[in-house]
Amino acid sequence: MTDLSAQTAQNSSSANLLSSDQAGRLLRLATYASVGTALLLIAGKLVAALLTGSVSVLASLIDSMMDVAASIINLLAVHYSLQPPDREHRFGHGKAEPLAGLVQAAFIAGSALFLILHAVDRLLHPQPLNDALIGVGVLLFSILATALLLLFQHHVIRRTQSTAIRADALHYATDLLTNGATIVALGLAMLGWPMVDPLFAIGIAVYILYSAGHIGYESIQLLMDRELPPEVHARIREIVRSHDLVRGVHDVRTRRSGQTYFIQLHLMLDDQMPLVEAHRVADEVEAALMSVYPNADILIHQDPSSELPPQPLPG
Repeated sequence: MTDLSAQTAQNSSSANLLSSDQAGRLLRLATYASVGTALLLIAGKLVAALLTGSVSVLASLIDSMMDVAASIINLLAVHYSLQPPDREHRFGHGKAEPLAGLVQAAFIAGSALFLILHAVDRLLHPQPLNDALIGVGVLLFSILATALLLLFQHHVIRRTQSTAIRADALHYATDLLTNGATIVALGLAMLGWPMVDPLFAIGIAVYILYSAGHIGYESIQLLMDRELPPEVHARIREIVRSHDLVRGVHDVRTRRSGQTYFIQLHLMLDDQMPLVEAHRVADEVEAALMSVYPNADILIHQDPSSELPPQPLPG
């Protein structure tokens, strides 16, 4: 066997993956920050909506209210997904995250449909705006608070690859768009273009619907055990083949649940290798993979090298 431990130690440092405890702390901080920011934005936008009567500000308010509901769902989902496996959930609780993503998608889609109906009503029954400058000030503050939260969330996403936090960040990214569009709508309304306000609200709602569809699609793919990205597959094969006694690898299957990578593969070993030796090789390959993917759950089957591997699946 080559100096596999040194190689995999270098691989581990380049992978920059966190332990379960470290990822858990970051995820909890991200959810707390999300809920706190959303509550602050709701208070400001509620005042602005009441004072201005703007349907675009109302759209932004409803979007923030959906963010709070989604963030609370995220908080519960992250807490549950980080629980260790138990007797009834031997593979852990990681799928709570994509389930939360589906619930968020439903919340977002419902809020978008409500906004469209309200904006159409405002188009048919126009109403003047009041104190638009107050609304602009509140929205500028919202943009600053949201941008700071997004910076932290993207840091957490890079370190944890969390689906729930990714979905939450998408909410707040749409907030930046809605807040900016609402400021433009208020400005045009003050210049004598009141019909722009509900039209911008409809545009915001359509974008929110698109975001909901994207979140729902990604959540469904995770629930259906979509394979890990091709670069992860290639990395797994490279690590396995770096062992001197491994003749080949096939039938590599992967999926992700929460913070855990599930990896299954077949090792091709010499036909005359003793069982004890084959077991030792499998343990060494597993240790090499674990050094790069520390939260992985790995299952290895040993095959004789004379046995032809199965045909790859289509697609």
